[in-house]
Amino acid sequence: MLLRYLKSLIYNSVAELGIHSQIIIDMKRFRFFLLCIACLATFSCTGKTNDDAKADSVGYIVKVGDIAPDFTVKLTNGKDWTLSQHRGKVVLLQFTASWCGVCRKEMKEALEPLWKKHENNPDFVFIGIDRDEPLDVVEKFIQQTGVTYPIALDPGAETYVKYAERTSGITRNILIDRNGRIIKLTRLYKPDEFKALADAVEKELEKE
Repeated sequence: MLLRYLKSLIYNSVAELGIHSQIIIDMKRFRFFLLCIACLATFSCTGKTNDDAKADSVGYIVKVGDIAPDFTVKLTNGKDWTLSQHRGKVVLLQFTASWCGVCRKEMKEALEPLWKKHENNPDFVFIGIDRDEPLDVVEKFIQQTGVTYPIALDPGAETYVKYAERTSGITRNILIDRNGRIIKLTRLYKPDEFKALADAVEKELEKE
């Protein structure tokens, strides 16, 4: 229907200019032109972003078993960090922010001790990702919490929305196995849930 409408529209426009009878249309090019327009129109109508993905009850748009979406972020020291470059290692991601009181509590009481326990293990990678805050705020945040694991910036929460709804809250932890698959998701700081996460880290690191 779209093709017929566009074809009619072009013919009518040409006729109004009084030159319809003088134009010889190359039908192959004409059809190709219409097909391109139809494809673009279809994409614009049906294309979806991660923001449109269906979320679970706690705001995640990824689930256990999924390949973790790849991304590149910039660490506070200015270096780039890319998830896919750490394939073959056990990776823990934490989404955080300075204004999140629960995040601060989890970072001090649970995440920093977990990092200290495994920081010398070459098979373990842990990174905190600060949601949409400038470098000076993040650096102050690190000083206040006293954490020593790497923290990266996430301007516009563009990395966050690969994993959760933009309007959803933090703190969140995502554990990824050596094959790049998500094996554990947490939301907020619940001691029992965090213990299960820490146990999962241990279990994965024991695998060869």
